Amino acid sequence: MQTRFFCLRVTATMLYFSIFLPMIYRIRAVVLLGLCWLLLSESVRAQPLPITPAMPEPTGINQGRFIGVLVGTAAFYTITLLMLRKQWYKKKVPFHSFNDNAEWLQMDKIGHGATAYCMSRGGYELMRWSGVNERASILTGGLLALLFQTTLEVYDGHSEGWGFSKGDMLANVAGTALFVGQQYGAGQQVVSLKYGFRKTIFPPFRPNVLGKTTGVQMLKDYNGQQYWLSVNLASVLPVGPSFPRWLNLDVGYSGSGMIGGHENPPIVDKDGRQVKFERYRQFFISPDADFSRVATFSPSLQRFIGTAQFFKIPAPSLEFNRVNGLRFHPLILPKE
Repeated sequence: MQTRFFCLRVTATMLYFSIFLPMIYRIRAVVLLGLCWLLLSESVRAQPLPITPAMPEPTGINQGRFIGVLVGTAAFYTITLLMLRKQWYKKKVPFHSFNDNAEWLQMDKIGHGATAYCMSRGGYELMRWSGVNERASILTGGLLALLFQTTLEVYDGHSEGWGFSKGDMLANVAGTALFVGQQYGAGQQVVSLKYGFRKTIFPPFRPNVLGKTTGVQMLKDYNGQQYWLSVNLASVLPVGPSFPRWLNLDVGYSGSGMIGGHENPPIVDKDGRQVKFERYRQFFISPDADFSRVATFSPSLQRFIGTAQFFKIPAPSLEFNRVNGLRFHPLILPKE
């Protein structure tokens, strides 16, 4: 069910990957060099040299922006629900619940939490951009995320093949609380949630479940997804003024060997031989960058980046799992 939530925030990215994925590998070196240049230049600025402060945000509500945000949010909510009812909820049944907490090595639940966090932060940043005060923006962002996802859970409760999931709702609340609690308590996001993806070998064995194209696999193939808990080091360590404020350290989680929710169904290859996959969890650690903390960016650009940088930046990582032990990945996680 997390697939339907996740598709809302990555539809544009999905189309991009589906059409241009081969090009990405040819230009990745150029992009990464550009990112390195940006971060290194910011590190230099972090030395005891004078920094030009960012332009202060205007005080008070900007009526044009505020009305635009309200209309856009209402339109997004209405159109999305109508589309989902047409595509996902065609047959309505009496309200019921079901327990899917053990499915997909809990990747689905972590995805719900990450989605709620992302939507909460997005709503908050839009409100602040419109000039709404801090506390009202925090509350609005959290309530919008819960309203949207709770509506979808109720739809699930009336849908054949699904049901209202208490585990999903708990994950939704946890993701929202992660954002709201930090913003109220610390005034910043010391810890954030991010998403990563890589191609895997599993979709061809169950394409209707895991997806036939790269874009659909980004939504449905839990083997290819990773969710990262990203910690800003300057916010938790006693560092000096020259320490790069954008530097984060991420801890990631994923699963592999899954072609079914609870267990893998029997499958055979093209020669009729039985194929078995072992299901196991994967744990990662990797450096990351929070570009919303680059001080030379304007407040509006920082807000946009804070919302948009939901995707984990490719970086060296260490992985541990019980099947392969400890592994080092130089940049991009390899195809499973």
